[in-house]
Formats: sequence, C-alpha cells, structure tokens
Amino acid sequence: MLSVFGWRVAQVGGNLNNGSKAGLSYLNVNNDSSNDNPNIGAQLSIVKKQQSIITPALAEKYESLSGVGSSRRLRTNNADMKRHTQLFEKVCHKDNISLAFYNARKGKSYYPEVKRINKNPGKYINKLQDLLVNKKFENSEYDVFKRETGGKQRIIYRLPFYPDRIIHHCIVQVMMPIWMNLLIKDTFSTIPGRGIHDGVNRVKRALRDRNGTQYCLKMDIAKYYPSIDHGILKDILRKKIKDEDMMWLMGEIIDSAQGIPIGNYISQWFGNIYLAYFDHFVKENLEVNYYFRYADDLVILGNNKQWLHGIREEIKKYLIVNLNLDLKGNHQIFPVNVRGVDFLGYRFYHTHTLVRKRIVKEFKRKIKNQKTTKQTQSAYWGWFKHADTYNLRKKYFNEKI
Repeated sequence: MLSVFGWRVAQVGGNLNNGSKAGLSYLNVNNDSSNDNPNIGAQLSIVKKQQSIITPALAEKYESLSGVGSSRRLRTNNADMKRHTQLFEKVCHKDNISLAFYNARKGKSYYPEVKRINKNPGKYINKLQDLLVNKKFENSEYDVFKRETGGKQRIIYRLPFYPDRIIHHCIVQVMMPIWMNLLIKDTFSTIPGRGIHDGVNRVKRALRDRNGTQYCLKMDIAKYYPSIDHGILKDILRKKIKDEDMMWLMGEIIDSAQGIPIGNYISQWFGNIYLAYFDHFVKENLEVNYYFRYADDLVILGNNKQWLHGIREEIKKYLIVNLNLDLKGNHQIFPVNVRGVDFLGYRFYHTHTLVRKRIVKEFKRKIKNQKTTKQTQSAYWGWFKHADTYNLRKKYFNEKI
C-alpha cells in the first residue's frame, strides 16, 4: 500500500498493454473484462434553484406534530459529527484518477471512446487531472432515452465516458469509506459487499420473530430521484465534507440536472446519502427494529397495525419537513402470513420464501424461446437458490437436492 496525502489507496501496477491480469491489483487498462458494470447517465437541463413547497407555517405545524424539532433530534455521537478536509486533493491525485479510469472502463472495452483513450491513457489521465486541479471541469451534455426496467418505463440519462464517468469514480473512491459509515445495515441498493441477497437473508432473519413481525407496512417515496432537492442534498453532504473545492466539484454534477438523474454512477450514492439520516431517524428515534430500504422502497415489520399507521405518519412528516419529499398514496399494511412481503424480487412468509412471479415467468419465457445463455441461467439459478424453489430447480437445472 502507498500513502497519498494521508489517504491509503490500492497500489496498482502491470503493463498498460497487457491483455491479462485484470483486477484491483493491476492497472491493465487495455484488458478485456467480463465484469460488466454499465453506468448510464443523465438528462440535459438548465436548472434553476429549486423552490421548497413548504411554507414556514406548514413546516412549524409538521414539526410540532412529528417531533422532528429540538425535542427529538436524531441521536448522534461525536464520531458521526467529524467533517473531512483535503478530499479534493485526493480526488485529483494521479493514482486515484488512474484507478478510476480502470474501474470506469470495466465491461466497456468495446466502446469507441474507451478504445480511443486506451491508445494513450497517460495523456488523458494528465488532461483529466488538469481539468480538476484548475477547476475547468464542466458537466457534459446528457444523452436521454427510455428503457424498460423492472416492468416500468424509465427515463435514462447517459454521460460520456470521458471525463464524466471517470470523475464520478474519482469522487466515489474517496468518499465511499466516509459514506459507508453513515449507512445502516438494512439498506441494500447498489452498496458494495451488500447485495440483494444480503437483504434477503436479513429479512428472513427478522421473520424468525413471528410475534414481532405479524404485520407489514410497505410504502415508497413519490418520484424519488427527480424530487431530490439540490440545496438539501448539499447540506447533507456538508455534514461530512469540510472542503469547498470538493463541494464545488459535486455541485457541478448535482446542479447539471433537475433532481438526481437515474443512471449516473454517482447518483446511486447521492440517492443513498440523501436518505441516510432518515434511516437513522427511523431506526433510532422511532425505535423501529425491523426496517428495510432498497432505494426508495421501504418495508417495516411490526406486531400492531395501529402502531404501523402511526409510524407511517411520523415518516411522512419527517420526509416533508426535512427532505422535501412525500410518500406515494399507495401504502399497504397487511398480515405477513396472508400476503407475504413483496420485496427485493421475492415474496417472504414466516414459513417459506418464493421468487416473485414476474421473474419466474420471464425465466420460463426465455427458456421456451431459447434465449438463455449459461450466464443468464446462472443468474436465475442465483435467484432461485435463495427461495423455496425445489420443483423449479429440479425441472430446469436438474438439481439433486
């Protein structure tokens, strides 16, 4: 390991033109990589400062009702209050840019712009460092298109590989250790080392407490990413960042579109950090034992329907007052054993776990149309093995259990 400005980074080496040895221990930027990590970017927009919809009178009303004022502030300790300096220097360091270049290009060796940069990576790394150090970086224009994901039509926003996606990786590599300390264990969206199946295991573990998980409150936030308030997001970031140069760089990205555009690599992190203190409020101030979040989908388990209704009202007030967000009107409170908890692609009961019907239908359709590869079959098997799918695995995977 080598130390840079007091920051520890993975040492990188290897030949830039080597066709093997791809990995965190090497900087082989001409490698073909099978680790596909598609990053799709954002929308082109001229953004005015967002106006809060909350009047002082309304805020005062909700604060008095919900207890989010001084009498019930989020519990914190001294370690949580630490603010970090010299972050921008670490972002701009050539070793950090080189590692970001390697990480951003994973699975994208066939992109024309990646091929072009791979011919002379040192040149572009130096140019990118100059853009950052001299504050000449400006967010690029976005390519906007629609894509169906999870059965929904979403507007996807894509940025160029150079310099934007590389810069996003530069920032996240520095900020990830700081941001990870803010996140509770029961949030799972795009967090390294904490995939969907980690969430599945934690939900299953919670359901062992049958008496404490008789009912489920399921809800989600209305138009979450487009509704993220830039001013509030920057205030949240400043809770950990005492570096105006770093805030300038993040501001260039944040203010480039309304809300936070779906698809940017860094948007996933902004989305999690925007709700990080809210997560602590739910767990610590509202004292909710069984709370789970994936992006803007929220699940709470309890033993009393009236208590869950009250928790929902507290959450709604907190979101309105503190984050300028609101819940959708389609929340549900129901007995777990009657309907099961539909979350993370599964339906959870106390006695068993099923894969969501849409995923099973999609798999069977691909099998019927002979559109599966070994890779896709392996991915589906990964889904099925975490649920009670004996017959499914026996029929399609010849699995002997």
